[in-house]
Amino acid sequence: MKVFKLTMLKTVMAIGLSALVSGNVLANIADLEKAAKAEGEVNSLGMPDSWANWKDTWVQLEQKYGLKHVDTDMSSAQEIAKFDAEKKNASADIGDVGASFGPLAVKKGVTQAYKTSYWDDIPAWAKDQDGHWLLAYTGTIAFIVDKNSVKDIPHSWADLTKGKYKVTIGDVSAAAQSINGVLAANFALGGDEKDLTPALNYFGELAKQGRLGLTNVSIQNLEKGEVEVAVVWDFNGLNYRDQIDAKRFEVLIPSDGSVISGYSTIINKYAKHPNAAKLAREYILSDEGQINLARGYARPIRAEKIKLPEDVQQKLIPAEQYAKAQPIKDAAAWEVSSKKLPQLWQEHVIINMK
Repeated sequence: MKVFKLTMLKTVMAIGLSALVSGNVLANIADLEKAAKAEGEVNSLGMPDSWANWKDTWVQLEQKYGLKHVDTDMSSAQEIAKFDAEKKNASADIGDVGASFGPLAVKKGVTQAYKTSYWDDIPAWAKDQDGHWLLAYTGTIAFIVDKNSVKDIPHSWADLTKGKYKVTIGDVSAAAQSINGVLAANFALGGDEKDLTPALNYFGELAKQGRLGLTNVSIQNLEKGEVEVAVVWDFNGLNYRDQIDAKRFEVLIPSDGSVISGYSTIINKYAKHPNAAKLAREYILSDEGQINLARGYARPIRAEKIKLPEDVQQKLIPAEQYAKAQPIKDAAAWEVSSKKLPQLWQEHVIINMK
């Protein structure tokens, strides 16, 4: 009977604390911590140990708050579909999705809002106004250059046109990295989210010269020397560089323009451990959580507000290289253009391949 009463007391406390910190208003962090500890676990989708150094965050959440953790790795679209399919039978509490998928999750009605105590540090373009999604880290399109085969390192999209090496963009019909690579070039060439003509003409010319590579970049083809210059997310390029040979590869942001995107946390509307999920988001945005992401080569969304350890700072691209990189300003236009891009790519670029 004592065990039953104790269990009931814990349940009532957890429910009471859950009510206290539910909704969109930031509650006292101490109360949130108590509620999360009472829930005892947090389960995620698309946040595996090996991606952006999530491992350290999950270890620290268990050490500090006793939160057990299990992740199921899947794509952004799959995460949203799983939240929606399981509803009240939810197996996951929080997910990490590409920037464009945050608004889609809200439209689908599978998220709940939570503004962390770091809300004001996050740029307006990187968060939902109600707190349903917010970017924890960014990715910016960069070049990775194999210095073994390219002696005159290109520092801009304009420089790429002067070389004789092959430029690998990847599969524009399917890979988000490749699609954003096209938009990055379009920004650099004076274009916008609505009209991709500048970038299509640019890559079409590279194709005519026989200088365009369409294979997706990997550690394997980089290591074999099959890729000379590639268009990649900065965090992927840095990771490839250090895994193969940091002295062999140069990773840089094109000086004439690029696109900044990133990944957002979304909290499941039906989460069985909602306060643990909110505490996880809180911790991910903390200095400690942001440094963890930086150790995994991701650029923290609060990079300008925190001091990264010297060894971590040295792993990243210098901040001044991001001067001409910009976020997507017209998300609706980009959604339309990106859906048309595979067909436009066939008509303007693939047709010119040698």
